[in-house]
Amino acid sequence: MSTPTTTTPGAAEVELAIGGMTCASCAARIEKKLNRMDGVEATVNYATEKARVVYRGDDVSVQDLIATVEATGYTAHEPAPPATETREDAEDAEGAEGEPDELRPLRQRLITAVVLSVPVIAMAMVPAFQIDYWQWLSLTLAAPVVTYAGWPFHRAAWTNARHGAATMDTLISVGTSAAFLWSLWALFFGTAGTPGMTHPFEFTIARSDGAGNIYLEAAAGVTAFILAGRYFEARSKRKAGAALRALMELGAKDVTVLRDGRETLIPVAELRVGDRFVVRPGEKIATDGTVVDGSSAVDASMLTGESVPVEVGVGDPVTGATLNAGGRLVVEATRVGADTQLARMAKLVEDAQNGKAAAQRLADRISAVFVPVVIALALATLGFWLGNGSGLTAAFTAAVAVLIIACPCALGLATPTALMVGTGRGAQLGILIKGPEVLETTREVDTIVLDKTGTVTTGRMTLLAVHTAESVDEAEALRLAGALEHASEHPIARAVAAGAEAKVGTLPVPEDFANLAGLGVQGIVEGHAVLVGREKLLREWEIHLPADLARAREEAEAAGRTAIAVAWDGEARAVLEVADAVKDTSREAVERLRALGLTPILLTGDNKAVAQAVAAEVGIDQVIAEVMPEDKVDVVKRLQAEGRRVAMVGDGVNDAAALAQADLGLAMGTGTDAAIEAGDLTLVRGDLRAAADAIRLSRRTLATIKGNLFWAFAYNVAALPLAAAGLLNPMIAGAAMAFSSVFVVGNSLRLRGFKAA
Repeated sequence: MSTPTTTTPGAAEVELAIGGMTCASCAARIEKKLNRMDGVEATVNYATEKARVVYRGDDVSVQDLIATVEATGYTAHEPAPPATETREDAEDAEGAEGEPDELRPLRQRLITAVVLSVPVIAMAMVPAFQIDYWQWLSLTLAAPVVTYAGWPFHRAAWTNARHGAATMDTLISVGTSAAFLWSLWALFFGTAGTPGMTHPFEFTIARSDGAGNIYLEAAAGVTAFILAGRYFEARSKRKAGAALRALMELGAKDVTVLRDGRETLIPVAELRVGDRFVVRPGEKIATDGTVVDGSSAVDASMLTGESVPVEVGVGDPVTGATLNAGGRLVVEATRVGADTQLARMAKLVEDAQNGKAAAQRLADRISAVFVPVVIALALATLGFWLGNGSGLTAAFTAAVAVLIIACPCALGLATPTALMVGTGRGAQLGILIKGPEVLETTREVDTIVLDKTGTVTTGRMTLLAVHTAESVDEAEALRLAGALEHASEHPIARAVAAGAEAKVGTLPVPEDFANLAGLGVQGIVEGHAVLVGREKLLREWEIHLPADLARAREEAEAAGRTAIAVAWDGEARAVLEVADAVKDTSREAVERLRALGLTPILLTGDNKAVAQAVAAEVGIDQVIAEVMPEDKVDVVKRLQAEGRRVAMVGDGVNDAAALAQADLGLAMGTGTDAAIEAGDLTLVRGDLRAAADAIRLSRRTLATIKGNLFWAFAYNVAALPLAAAGLLNPMIAGAAMAFSSVFVVGNSLRLRGFKAA
């Protein structure tokens, strides 16, 4: 929001966009500083890079809040409302290959680091490459990596140091700087710069003065590895606002208004309450309003989850961004701009995203303790050897060795490699994992809320059954009804026509076709006078359903299906059942989710009869039906208030806010952009079984990351006593680093063997 909004008497609320955060502890530090101000309550979300602040306007101004954030070492400003950002704005913010402006410098640093560090690492690890003056070539290549490419880490470390904090950035900066600076000293003032120098293959533990040792491969390699992790993390974080953009883009851009009896095309932003506008078949309704002329079927499934198009006429309310699937409508606008249901849904998504607790990075948690301990140990080592009468060079060698062996090479690989392999394997199985912060919640979820339309069901109307009167051929009933429905644009009519074509082939062309709004269709097919529609249409022609067809209609409606009566030549001949069909794999998927310890709940905007029938078919016991988008968010919040960790699976715009609110959001890749962007995991195939696979894979990936982090630190900790004792020669240091890195990569590669159940 760009201006503060009053929340309670004497208080105001403002949202600030925060820049410069590199880890979850940065968010915690900003939050702590803001909450120290009188009359201020703040929450800072690292994932969305926003701070929501409630403050007393009499005591504190927005500029005071911004100044506090800036004094902490970060940037802050008031973001523009999401509705003001258009697709063109988003495209303008991207350069070649769709690269966002804010990511381009990071990408350039990453490319520089990778290109230059590969030969440095190769020369250090392969003796055959250690030609005369190889060490000086390594210095030439490594210098830009450590200084230019690694600058974000050094800057963040300095910011942290000024505020008495230590994070992963501190460890990276101190470790790479120590390795690089010691290498400089050894090259210029020690013996490492001697032509023909090589790193000997000595596995003996012996004291060294360090004058012939360089660690440029460690400095360059760590910088490149961790830059890669930061770059891909930044790409995923940028999508935090994409759900809002996707929601706002659902609405119509232009609208045809009636002014002085004439039709005028204007931008939707200029529409005012009370304006009357025209909505033609196939167009989106521009804003919330009331129908004042015409009748039609409106497809509101994207917003409400209602699978059957809603018939509307004069006096009925309609919602902006829904699709007019039938006739011409004239609508009077009742709500515009931020008051519309679509805008309120966008606000719900934003609130849910900001309210979700920021995931604490495991590496940062450990680094908060590990970094100060390592630095203290290095200083203690220096002091001990100086006090013990050893030379200054030997003392510094031991102290710097402590910092170098603690340099997080394997730690930098721990999360990116497991995530890369896990997400790569997930993509092969139709599962997209948005980032490492997603994984932490998959282990804890115990309840899974399933949207019905498009998730458990196909999301489109399908002809499911045909009931015919005695002596009536089913194929003939389908051919005559399908021919007539083929001429209609109504979604239910299209389902009948498609089903008929699939069973009987090419359909005849009707004559004297007429669409009767709210009732059905009539016409002449192959010489027969045919009626297809509601039972009320047949009664108007004094035609009544025989007992068996009447019973079939009642049973169909009791099961939540739409029953369509078919009559020709003055007699009722058939009843067709149309509904949103359950996917073939949904029942198996529900069983797999139960096997993972999850309790499934069916949540839908559809009516209760339909929801109960679907739930019974797939084996779900708990059903919550006839809910609006706001209610879906409330249901998730209520479950969370009961102490449950909630996963949500959905595909529609109406699910976006609930997906964002849930502890874990799983979006069907066959759904809308808003749902996909609001979710944490995307199921590309649209198969609900992939939800169970996604949770299993995420849990396995998280376990791998934790194992990697443990062993990465274990190797470092095990070698620290040797470094402090001054007994760590270059071969052991290099072997420890290499082995820990190889172990981490190998452990991560085991994820390639993950198989779908």
